[in-house]
Amino acid sequence: MTYEEIVKDIKDGNVASVYCLMGEEPYYIDKLEEFITERVMPMENRDFDMDLLYGSDVDAVRIVDSCQQFPMLGEKRLVVVREFQQMRTSQDALAEYVKNPSPTTVLVLCHKNSNLDKRKTLGKNIDKVGVVFESKKIYEKSLPSFIQRYLKASGKDIDVKASQMLVEYVGADLMRMSSELDKLLIAMPKGESRVSASLVEAQTGMSKDFNNFELIAALSQKNKSQAAKIVKYFGSNPRSFALPSTLSVMFTFFSDLMQAYYSPEKTEKGIAMWLGKPDWKVRNEIMPAMRLYTGRRVMEILSLIRETDAAGKGVGGCKTPPGELLLELVYRILE
Repeated sequence: MTYEEIVKDIKDGNVASVYCLMGEEPYYIDKLEEFITERVMPMENRDFDMDLLYGSDVDAVRIVDSCQQFPMLGEKRLVVVREFQQMRTSQDALAEYVKNPSPTTVLVLCHKNSNLDKRKTLGKNIDKVGVVFESKKIYEKSLPSFIQRYLKASGKDIDVKASQMLVEYVGADLMRMSSELDKLLIAMPKGESRVSASLVEAQTGMSKDFNNFELIAALSQKNKSQAAKIVKYFGSNPRSFALPSTLSVMFTFFSDLMQAYYSPEKTEKGIAMWLGKPDWKVRNEIMPAMRLYTGRRVMEILSLIRETDAAGKGVGGCKTPPGELLLELVYRILE
């Protein structure tokens, strides 16, 4: 089931006896655990009818014992097992319990950073009688949609550029992204309904005009003057940039550009699907660059980026300041 389906089911009163929340993305696992707890267990009952356990501290027998107790104050007991993936003892007792779980207990197993093996007895039994949710790792392509959905829940929207700045500033860490979005919601002037690039700049300290995103935009269009301005800004504001981070962004862009030449379909949507990148990124960066750089030149640029990365790490005794290394690299790319 999807996150939205599980939330809707619980809101409709359809609460399962067993939930297995698993996967590489911890954000949705934590959100579902929190939602189930709020819906199933009133705050005043939690000291009596809720057990919060940790996989590293318990075994299957301890979990089952907790599940088989009767509620003291309410209609349900809630047993939450966090970090279930750390439980190293036999799962047999728990697998047997799941076959016929207590109707007065809701068991939530939080299995982070990996999936429960559904080929084993416990996984098979939960799949038959409970709810299994797989929280898949989110990638760059999906981040703008996540940002929009998160803000929409509060009745807000966001400028495309502001969204792109957040993607660059935070990356695919949804916990941190949600925290940054909460800060922006608090900081929004009264009466405004749209997060602007200026607001993101004010809250994060990230320049809306001089950042890695704008540098890639300049390189994709071979805009020498704009690229030079950005790199010179980096050099004069060392706190605003880190050479390894900028080189990583550049290497990713030119690697994507190289892969784009091999896309079966050379349309915007075709290349976006081939690369697994957002349409806007292909439209604004990849496609303009494909008209200005040859495949051979892109291979040379990737080598230049590797050389600069090595120099920045002091290989060969290089002591050139990071800002100067980046400026030299950009000039060599655009020559």
